[in-house]
Amino acid sequence: MATIEHSAILKAPPERVFALLERVEDFVDYSDLIRAIEPLGDERYRWHVHAVGMDWTFDVAITENRPPEVLAWESVDGVHNQGCYRLNPVAQGTEVFFTLTYVIRNRLVEKAVTKAARPLVNKVSRQILARVEERL
Repeated sequence: MATIEHSAILKAPPERVFALLERVEDFVDYSDLIRAIEPLGDERYRWHVHAVGMDWTFDVAITENRPPEVLAWESVDGVHNQGCYRLNPVAQGTEVFFTLTYVIRNRLVEKAVTKAARPLVNKVSRQILARVEERL
């Protein structure tokens, strides 16, 4: 299992940042790698991502939605992953901590993904938070 972490400070209060992050369907507008997000009901979503030259599909369920502090999820199908946004108020606005863990069971795919995952996820995380900040 690999873990990737990223943090950023956004110049807005936690309530405004959280309001954008909890609109999961809008993440398709926040990153060029996210092709589509389908709402499945009951706080479940099917993600379609194109990364490392491959198409990835996985279903996730929101496991914790505690405004304006925590938004967490875990995959229920496809690539096993779980992640979390934690928001803390700071003088400049909101510090957002992002954590993602994932497991890939195919050794060949795992090597390719492991090599590219950290910079890729960091890029996507930065892109998402930058685009969220643009909308604030």
